[in-house]
Amino acid sequence: MDYIHVTVAAIIRRNDKYLLVKETASSGQIVYNQPAGHVELKESLIDAVIREVHEETGLDFRPTALLGTYLLSPAINGKTYLRFCFVGDVPVDQEASPNDPDIIDNCWFTVDEILALPEKSIRSALVLKCIEDFKKGIRLPLESLTFGGDELGMYYQSRDVLGS
Repeated sequence: MDYIHVTVAAIIRRNDKYLLVKETASSGQIVYNQPAGHVELKESLIDAVIREVHEETGLDFRPTALLGTYLLSPAINGKTYLRFCFVGDVPVDQEASPNDPDIIDNCWFTVDEILALPEKSIRSALVLKCIEDFKKGIRLPLESLTFGGDELGMYYQSRDVLGS
């Protein structure tokens, strides 16, 4: 039985260029992706994207908005992915430098340069879709996300709020 892979990704733009990571896919192919990865157990989506950006780029990412949620079912590899893509900021004086040995390089591209890359070098159609949505100005508040690390605590807090 297959399951849904819950992932996070980040759109990081500086001087009209987007940060992509150059990585080796599980197939062994070299591909480009936004800084992205799987959400770990007991980890909020916001904590996951901050962690993944730091691991893959060395940058201190501060999410400012949720760009969107993307269900890819099935992806070309036959798996199902639910991606939460975030928009955010990194310090302007910080240079990207990967901490993850699976990341070959961090590269800044204009949209035209990304579109000029060979189709097979883009990890997923979600890379382009997220940039498209970013350029459309889509932004959702981070408050739309809820992390339930303590279900009973959430129950009592909501009960108190609803009862007042």
